[in-house]
Amino acid sequence: MHPGQREGLLGRAVDAMVRRSVRKSFHHVDWIPPGPLPDGPAIFVANHHGWHDGYLMYLAITALDRRVLDWIQAYDSFPLFGRIGGMPFPAHDAAVRAATIRRTVRLMRDEGRSLMLFAEGVLHRPPELLPFGKSLELVAGKTGATVVPVGIRYELSTHERPEAILSFGPPVEAGPDLSPRTRLAVAAELDRAAALLARSDAPLPRLLSGTPDVNERWDAVRAKARP
Repeated sequence: MHPGQREGLLGRAVDAMVRRSVRKSFHHVDWIPPGPLPDGPAIFVANHHGWHDGYLMYLAITALDRRVLDWIQAYDSFPLFGRIGGMPFPAHDAAVRAATIRRTVRLMRDEGRSLMLFAEGVLHRPPELLPFGKSLELVAGKTGATVVPVGIRYELSTHERPEAILSFGPPVEAGPDLSPRTRLAVAAELDRAAALLARSDAPLPRLLSGTPDVNERWDAVRAKARP
């Protein structure tokens, strides 16, 4: 984790809570990390199909040694996330959203922070991708940040708990129609993640190990008991 990401003891406690929640909720989380990225801030744009999306993106972006910012619509329910980069972005308060955007731009310019952005604006059921909002083009235009598409897939099938994969694609070229082009890039990463999940012969980099299946836990107990 970036040394400046956790702000004091409380920030470290929130960071530990996020990791504990993911370990408890998933069998494992794999990822396809991005290739080398340019120096400076980035906007990591992901689909928003699952409750844990913010947690998983936080783990991935901090694993890239970047200081992350996150706009949280229900910030009043998660105020401690402000200690690890969370910022209020309420749906029905344009003034607060505008202030958060201004502060985000300043922190990205002055401190090189990166933004995780769920550009669809709302959490919703898969598989569709909703249109991307205007915030992506606004922030990218004001900061010159690299835009990185991310597809997040969940699957509950061969394990007691779901497995997840985050697929990071190559940066989206700056220019006109950035939002729709980024949406297409995120859709492509979702397809790539789905294909990788379907292949049992393709081991992937592990972002975080979670909770083993009950049979895996029993196998570990029996292995320890053998003389």
